[in-house]
Amino acid sequence: MDFSEFFTWLQRFRASSNSYLAQFEDFPEFFTWLQRVRAAAKSYLALFEPLALIFLPILTLLVARSIQSILRVFYEKGFKASILGFFFTFVKLVPGVKNYMDREKEKVVTKLQASGKSKREGWSTELPRAGLGGMIIEKMKDEKQKDAAWQGKCSGTVYIGGNEYEGHFSLINEACSMFAHTNPLHLDVFQSVVKFEAEVVAMTAALLGSKEKASGGQICGNMTSGGTESIVLAVKASRDYMKAKKGITRPEMIIPASAHSAYDKAAHYFNIKLWRVPVNKDFRADVKAIKRHINRNTILVVGSAPGFPHGIIDPIEELGELAATLRICFHVDLCLGGFVLPFARKLGYPVPPFDFSVQGVTSISVDVHKYGLAPKGTSVVLYRDHDIRKHQFVAVTEWTGGLYVSPTIAGSRPGGLIAGAWAAMMSLGLEGYLENTREIMDASKRIEKGVREIPELFVVGRPDMTIVAFGSDVVDIFEVNDIMSSKGWHLNALQRPNSIHICVTLQHVPVIEGFLKDLKDSVQTVKANPGPISGGLAPIYGAAGKIPDRVMVEDLLVDFMDSSY
Repeated sequence: MDFSEFFTWLQRFRASSNSYLAQFEDFPEFFTWLQRVRAAAKSYLALFEPLALIFLPILTLLVARSIQSILRVFYEKGFKASILGFFFTFVKLVPGVKNYMDREKEKVVTKLQASGKSKREGWSTELPRAGLGGMIIEKMKDEKQKDAAWQGKCSGTVYIGGNEYEGHFSLINEACSMFAHTNPLHLDVFQSVVKFEAEVVAMTAALLGSKEKASGGQICGNMTSGGTESIVLAVKASRDYMKAKKGITRPEMIIPASAHSAYDKAAHYFNIKLWRVPVNKDFRADVKAIKRHINRNTILVVGSAPGFPHGIIDPIEELGELAATLRICFHVDLCLGGFVLPFARKLGYPVPPFDFSVQGVTSISVDVHKYGLAPKGTSVVLYRDHDIRKHQFVAVTEWTGGLYVSPTIAGSRPGGLIAGAWAAMMSLGLEGYLENTREIMDASKRIEKGVREIPELFVVGRPDMTIVAFGSDVVDIFEVNDIMSSKGWHLNALQRPNSIHICVTLQHVPVIEGFLKDLKDSVQTVKANPGPISGGLAPIYGAAGKIPDRVMVEDLLVDFMDSSY
């Protein structure tokens, strides 16, 4: 091998190095200082063992990382929550304490389940040897008789009015049955369902500002399985959109404390830091507090119209202005309000701006299976333009099964539900929704008025829509809820403040007086005989709100869910 070129290069390098160093010959003081520094360093390091010199920097790095982690916990959770978290972590290390806490936790889970385990006895665990054929329908009817009586008794839950065997119920059941075999994943086969979905999305968008000039004229979206999936997809699309536009790789989003728990799911699934900011004294999103949390990693802020807990609309215009100014995404949760607020405004109710007419709104979620009166499992997620929506999709090019692209979390989707949603919207029309809104808004105001007339109760905030939340400074509101449950009512228990709410639907229109009478009687019963009733959940709800160790409460919920199926 000929090394002549290498040696030639080496000689040139040596000559250039000598030439470079020669310029420092006039700086003897610098070299003398450099030698002294070298000698001092050598003398100092000689005091240490060689291994110490190796491990000391590593140990310093580990300590620095630990301090950074601790400071980050304080930054994210706050001083009080962090101290409590560290305290309970150390307490659980004490021998016997963890076992005791596990036993107590098991007692609470058992209490929450009540007689659930006994109900599970006799459940099938394997296929029958011989199929039951058409007899299975009769068996299903028998099982259905064991469901709780829900007609007019449940907060939310069933939004369609009347009997489940006639009217609108019957119509959507027939529509679902007609298309039960279809799957919009197969675009070329089930073109009818593809058309239905596109029209449901377009009609929903039209209710929410797509026809207005301020929307930009590019509103688009997809149907999903429910409000949670719509929110989760909007968060995913926002994350990827902001990564593409701003290069954000450590995403954070900011939500009011009243925002739906679906955002927690999305943050967990997609590794997004979630900031939950307290609401203001009116129980609306605190725009100033949200602004203080915005930083270079913020991808999304959130508002609700209305929020699930109290039926109160957040200041959507202010949040939209904030998002537009800082060029971040802004999602509006209209899962409850999407099929009410547009019509309530037409009826003359004071409804603030909430849709794509507000600059800064980049996505909206709206449930068709609530006040849209469609079958359960139908929602819509909308985007201001296609550039954002493209980040919702997942395309796969390297699968041996072929090229694949899917718009939502599910691949296969039930075409029957899409057909049912289309049938619901087309059968009701604008006039039908307008009349339904008139009835439920009137019912909501009557219930709110009735609750305010009960001196022991107070209404939480000033509801804008069809949810009335109420608490008490006189009696234990969870004990009141237990008494109401014993009368057949199924209401939602809330916290911060302790309260319960009823989400008013068409089912409640004929039973308003009965509800208010039972509520008054329940309050008087608790007032006269305070204390938990047998089988009631008031002690658990009350205790859960007061337990400072929120990790323990989280564990309780997970254990309850794990043992419920």
